[in-house]
Amino acid sequence: MIKRKMFITLLALNCTWLMANPIDEMFDYYQQAGVTTVDSQKGRLLWTQAFITEKSNGEERSCASCHGSNVTQSGEHVRTSKVIEPMAKSINTKRYTDTKKIKKWFKRNCKWTLGRECSAQEQADILKYLITQ
Repeated sequence: MIKRKMFITLLALNCTWLMANPIDEMFDYYQQAGVTTVDSQKGRLLWTQAFITEKSNGEERSCASCHGSNVTQSGEHVRTSKVIEPMAKSINTKRYTDTKKIKKWFKRNCKWTLGRECSAQEQADILKYLITQ
């Protein structure tokens, strides 16, 4: 019985390398979409860039509007006042652990902020910025 438990434990530990890294998956996805270079500085600039969209009623929106300019600190959604945990990977290790969630939140937040979905290049640059903070 003990040998069986040890075997299962060792098997589970040794198979962790088979589990894909969601961040690597995203960058592979971006590369397949034609992204050849990723620039965290462009991501930082895009993070703070203000956009006015049809649905923003003339008000400027940026990623920083809700998430904050300092991604190592919590933000607050401008409409709902909901607290948003830090976006910096160094502070919030639970971020960027699920590819589906990364895609979901990029889609939702880009539409709200930019009035459209972000391009693969924009997503790659922003993600690079966030994971290096």
